Amino acid sequence: PECVAASAATQREITMSVQSEISPSEPTIVMSRTYDAPRSLVWQAMTEPRHVRQWWGGPGVSNPVCEMDVRPGGRWEHVMRFPDGRELPMSFIFLEVEKPARLVWRSADHPQKKEGAPPSSTIAVTLEDLGSRTAWKMVASFRSMAERDAAVSIGFRTPIESSGDRLVEYLKTL
Repeated sequence: PECVAASAATQREITMSVQSEISPSEPTIVMSRTYDAPRSLVWQAMTEPRHVRQWWGGPGVSNPVCEMDVRPGGRWEHVMRFPDGRELPMSFIFLEVEKPARLVWRSADHPQKKEGAPPSSTIAVTLEDLGSRTAWKMVASFRSMAERDAAVSIGFRTPIESSGDRLVEYLKTL
């Protein structure tokens, strides 16, 4: 009722923010938002390294390495560099690629997982075509509730939200 009376500008602001849901019964984290750009453009920004380098990570983060072989079985090698110079290498394997609607990847399993390393997850992103806008939904699936809860406790959602905010701004330049 009151939500219906909101102005278009207010409704746009609401949809541009990230909605997050942590299931009480499944080891998942679900995040969603709407981008003010057509699906084909959002897909391009999410799957082409020259674009991903521009928005991945929070404020001040750069991405000196971003190599993506976007096909089932293809690898995504990525290095995030933080403002203090610290670097975080990441390696993923694409499991599903359904251009321009669905992308699924998981952390590449390293033979020697470091003590205290964040829990591994499988990420499924779907992009729903809303004409000039795109509904983005991410489902992060963990092996157990304990791993999901550990990911939440170390701030799993924060860098995704920050990256999404940077993507909002980057899409305006394309």
